[in-house]
Amino acid sequence: MEATLKYWLFDPMVGKIVVSLLVILLVIIVVRLIQRALGRYVQNSDRRYRMRKMVTFFGYLLVVFLLTLVFSDKLSSLTVAFGVTGAGIAFALQEVIASVAGWVAMSFGSLYRIGDRIQLGGIKGDVIDIGVLRTTLMECGGWISGDLYNGRIVRVSNSFIFKEPVFNYSADFPFLWDEIIMPVRYGSDYTLARGIFQEVLEEVTGDYASRSKAIWSQMTEKYRIEDLKVEPVVTLITNDNWVEYTLRYVVDYKNRRTTKDMICERVLNRIEGNEGRIKLGSATFELTSLPKLDVRLSASSDNFFKENGKS
Repeated sequence: MEATLKYWLFDPMVGKIVVSLLVILLVIIVVRLIQRALGRYVQNSDRRYRMRKMVTFFGYLLVVFLLTLVFSDKLSSLTVAFGVTGAGIAFALQEVIASVAGWVAMSFGSLYRIGDRIQLGGIKGDVIDIGVLRTTLMECGGWISGDLYNGRIVRVSNSFIFKEPVFNYSADFPFLWDEIIMPVRYGSDYTLARGIFQEVLEEVTGDYASRSKAIWSQMTEKYRIEDLKVEPVVTLITNDNWVEYTLRYVVDYKNRRTTKDMICERVLNRIEGNEGRIKLGSATFELTSLPKLDVRLSASSDNFFKENGKS
């Protein structure tokens, strides 16, 4: 028993394992202390969240580095075994490795951050957490019309940033262009209709246009894109059924549905107050005339009715 105890106490491998446990414990304590200090001194919640994630990541790297130093004398004899094993692990965990690489790309590439509304892996929603392997979204849409939350929390693998496009609704330009189609019957007052539509757009979306104009100017300096018009505009085309007005405007990506509701309500109220000078078009069908019917009975038809009448 005593010999066995001495063997375990003086065995180099046991010592290395004890040192490794102490190293891991020390790194965990240091990481926790740094995270608490960040929560105390960094006021911006988004920056604090990102810095905590980075501290955790570098803590992992530090543990791996220190464990490598502890077992450095044993690694040379296991190089071939580690190489074969590493290749197998890399093949089996390629999705995990891709997810970690995606997290690194997001951390340094600014693809999206907490609070952004994105579409990733076919899922649209607001980013509520970015992990090493997965991004957590509060999903929008689905069976809910518009850009409203449906209540589902979805975790999407970070590897999707290498497989599919990443749609960001709120990165450099947190506004969207939206349109409403208003059909107006032929014979209406077209000038009055255009004036009402333009006036309503400026009332509801004028603030969005003024705010987005400055941001769009920054976009033209950062990217090679043309300087588009962000003010609301009304355009007109004709078709076989009615005159079609298109109301185009810029809106905050979070207020798209409520803004469309306000525009439609005000437009309808203005049209109702113009004594029929503007009439909205609808898919109705009007019968203007009926063809004349000429019914003649032959002699054989008379005999048929007589026979049936007798029977």
